[in-house]
Amino acid sequence: MSKLLLIIAIQLLYVPLMTLRSICMIKNLKLLTAVIGFVEVLVYILGLSIVLSGDQTILEKVVYALAFGVGLAIGMLIEEKLAIGYLIFTVNINHSNEELITRLRENGYGVTVFVGEGREGKRYQLEILTRRSKEKECLDLINQSEPNAFIVSYAPTRFQGGYLSKLVNPFEGTSVRNHPKE
Repeated sequence: MSKLLLIIAIQLLYVPLMTLRSICMIKNLKLLTAVIGFVEVLVYILGLSIVLSGDQTILEKVVYALAFGVGLAIGMLIEEKLAIGYLIFTVNINHSNEELITRLRENGYGVTVFVGEGREGKRYQLEILTRRSKEKECLDLINQSEPNAFIVSYAPTRFQGGYLSKLVNPFEGTSVRNHPKE
């Protein structure tokens, strides 16, 4: 029984580390990626040596695989809480909403407004830049004023120029991945 608990504990440590290392690698956080990778491999080797020691049972193998799956979910939850990086929301609305635009800007969001033509006439598109950690707050502001807005989000990989680029990335013209605060 203690061997099963050890396998579970190792997997619940290893897999979230693997998830975080992958995210840090994507965000180009070199030092953090290396440190997490080092710890991850140590934990991995320990877990694998237990399971492949030659005297493992089918139950131990199944527990190893099950804990791997649970560890993935935990890793995703941790990443969600850390919310590293930035998002851009593209928000389409049917009318100009100066109150919403003003509220977003007053709350520190970068907002660019475009006017276009949709199937049903004139449309307004707001492009909003935010930190991932402020995603819910931004969506709440939008939904309070425009509950029927069409919203798409994506993660930018580079900032250059513009009002917020010096706030977001003080080394203007460099990749978001090299942002010193991340």
